[in-house]
Amino acid sequence: MKKINLLTYLSFHVSNIILISIYLYPGSILGWLFYRDFQKQPQLTSDFVVLSSNHVYAFMILSVLGIFCYHKNKIKNLFIYLFSISIFLELLHTIIPHRSFEYQDLIGNFFGVFFIFISFKIYSLLKNKNDL
Repeated sequence: MKKINLLTYLSFHVSNIILISIYLYPGSILGWLFYRDFQKQPQLTSDFVVLSSNHVYAFMILSVLGIFCYHKNKIKNLFIYLFSISIFLELLHTIIPHRSFEYQDLIGNFFGVFFIFISFKIYSLLKNKNDL
């Protein structure tokens, strides 16, 4: 059991470091890896109407990993951290060379965390209701 917890914590924190590194690099690391072009950004799916799909997926994955790590305690702190970092990282794009602040990305970040937050709250309510 302790190996599973260690693996979960490790995956969340390593994913967090990777996301922050990709976000703060002045250019596209993934574009360079896939296309050998720092200016080209890989796109998993086409963007939704007002939000960036890549950002939604990235923050959903990070949020789910965080829930697996902290579901028994510190869940409020986890979501405060996730909402804060989703905003803070996008704001940093205003000062990072070759990057730019985009509302579409910020909304995607926020929605990715918010969707998992709401899903977790609904799951918690249903679980508590069934435990009674």
